[in-house]
Amino acid sequence: MQQNISTGSKIKRFIPYYKKYAGILALDLLCASLTTVCEIVLPLIVRQITDLATTNISALTLEFIVRCGLLYLILRIIDTAAYYYMASVGHIMGTKIETDLRRDLFDHLQKLSFSYYDNTKIGSLMSRITSDLFDVTEFAHHCPEEFFIAGIKIIASFVILARMNLTLTLIVFAVIPPMAIVLRICNKKMRSGFRESRKKVAELNSQVEDSLLGIRVVKSFANEEVEKAKFEKGNIGFLEIKKKVYKYMGQFQSATRFFDGVMYMIVVVAGALFLKNGGITAADLVAYLLFVNTLLTSIRRIVEFAEQFQRGMTGIERFIEVVDVEPEITDRPSCEQVETLDGNITFEEVTFRYSAENDEVIHNLSFDIPKGQNVALVGPSGGGKTTISSLIPRFYDLKTGSIKIDGKNIKDITLKSLRDNIGVVQQDVYLFSGTVKENIAYGKTDATDEEIIDAAKMAGADEFIRSLPDGYDTYVGERGVKLSGGQKQRISIARVFLKNPPILILDEATSALDNESERLVQKSLSRLAQGRTTITIAHRLTTIKNADKIIVLSNGIILEQGTHKELINKKGAYFELYNTYTEME
Repeated sequence: MQQNISTGSKIKRFIPYYKKYAGILALDLLCASLTTVCEIVLPLIVRQITDLATTNISALTLEFIVRCGLLYLILRIIDTAAYYYMASVGHIMGTKIETDLRRDLFDHLQKLSFSYYDNTKIGSLMSRITSDLFDVTEFAHHCPEEFFIAGIKIIASFVILARMNLTLTLIVFAVIPPMAIVLRICNKKMRSGFRESRKKVAELNSQVEDSLLGIRVVKSFANEEVEKAKFEKGNIGFLEIKKKVYKYMGQFQSATRFFDGVMYMIVVVAGALFLKNGGITAADLVAYLLFVNTLLTSIRRIVEFAEQFQRGMTGIERFIEVVDVEPEITDRPSCEQVETLDGNITFEEVTFRYSAENDEVIHNLSFDIPKGQNVALVGPSGGGKTTISSLIPRFYDLKTGSIKIDGKNIKDITLKSLRDNIGVVQQDVYLFSGTVKENIAYGKTDATDEEIIDAAKMAGADEFIRSLPDGYDTYVGERGVKLSGGQKQRISIARVFLKNPPILILDEATSALDNESERLVQKSLSRLAQGRTTITIAHRLTTIKNADKIIVLSNGIILEQGTHKELINKKGAYFELYNTYTEME
C-alpha cells in the first residue's frame, strides 16, 4: 500500500479541503498578519526612542513617550483579539477539515471490495482514520498560519534592516541558506522516521485489536503469556523507532541553536565594527538586535512546527494511500438500476481465482437456477460453495465467464439494486454493537416494530428475545458477545427475513442451531422460499433433502446434480457424502 509521494503532491491534494473554509482561512491569515505587525512595530518604537535619547534628548518628551505607549497598547489589544480568533476559530477550522477527511476516507472504505479487506489489517485502517487524521487537524490550522507569519517577518525584517545597513543585512541573511540546507537534510530523516513510526503504531494497534477480539480463545488456551510476548515485541519495536526519530529531532534542534548563535555573533561583532566606523547608529544596532531576535523567533517557530508539519504530512500521505486505492468492483456507466429481480440465475463458463497468486477456485462452471427454485450446494470444504455465493452479489468479480440474473449480466446491474434483491445469511455471524431490535432492523432500516417482531417470529427468534432482560431493546454487546451462537444466528436470519429479497443465499444458515431451533427455522425458510430463489450451502445434509436441486461440488467443478432421491439412487459422490454424514450422526 505504501507509496512514494512528494511533499508537493501531498500539499496539492490537501489544498482543496480549504475551499469550504476559504473565508475562515482568509480571516485567520489576516489575524496572523495583525499579530505580526505588533511584533515588528516594537523594535521600531524602541529604535525611535533610543535615537531621540542619543541624538536629541529634548525631543523625548512625556507626551511622545505616552503616545508610543498608547500606540503599542492599542496594537496589543488588536493582537489579543486576533490571537483569540487564531487559537479558537482557526483550530475549529482544522477540526472541520479533519472531519471532512475522515468522512471521505470512511466513504471510500465503504466502496472497497472484499479483496482489499482480505489483505489489509483493520487495526492499520483504524490508525489511519483516527490518530493519523488528528495530526492533520493541527497541520491544517498551523501550516498556512506559521508559514504566512514567517514569510511576513522575514521579508519585513529584510526590508527594514536593509534600509539601516544593507551590508550587515546581507551578511546576516547569508546564514539562512546553509541553515536551510542543513535543516532540510535533518527534516528528511525526521520524515522517514515519522513514516516508520506510523507504520509501527498501526501494526501495534492491529496486534492489540487481534488479541483483544480473540480474548476468549487466548484464555481458553491459557496463552496470555504468548500474547504478552507478541505485544512486547511490537511495543519494543515501536520504542526503537521513536528513539531514532527523537535522535533526528535532536540533530534538527541542535543545528537550529547553532545557527541562532552564529547569527547573533555576526550581529554583535559586525554591528560593533559598523558602529565604531560610523556605519550604523546605536539606535539602529539596538533595533537590529531586536529584529534579529524577531527573525530567529520566527525561524524557531518553524523549527518547532517542523515536527507537527512532518506528522501532518505523514497523516496526509497515509490518507492518500487509502483513497488512491481503486475499488475493484464498480458500476459501469451503462449499468441498469432494477427495482425487483425475478431470480433466474445462470452461470456461464465461470472461472475464478481470488488473486493471481492463488489457484483457481472454480473451473469453467455452468448451471442454471430457475426462478423460485431451492438449490443446495454441497461437497467437501474448499469445493467452491461459498465462493459461488459470494460471486452472485458481486462481492468478487469474475475474470472469465458470466453470471446472469433474469438474462441480465450482473455487471450490467447497479451494485446497490443487485444487492438490494439478494439476502445473505453468512456462516460467520456478525452482529453490530446495539440492541436486538437495531440488529434485526439492519435488514430494513425503516421497518416498524411489528415488522421486526414478525421477522423474528419467522426466524424462530421471538421467544428467546422476549426472555432477554429488556426484550427487543436488550443490548447484545460487541459482536453479539452476550448472546449464544444459536441466538446470534437466528437474529441474523431474522434480519434477512425482514429484508424479504427475491433471492436468498444461506451459507450454513442453520449450522449453529439446536434441533428445535433448526426445525423452526427450516419451517420458516420453506415458507419464505415460496416463489423465491434460494441457494443453500450446507454440510448438514438432512436439512437439504427437500431441495428442488442439489449440486455436488468438488475442487471447483460439478460432480453431479439432481434431487436428493435421484442422487441417492445414482450412488455417486452425493450418496457417499450422505452415508458418511448419517453415520456420523
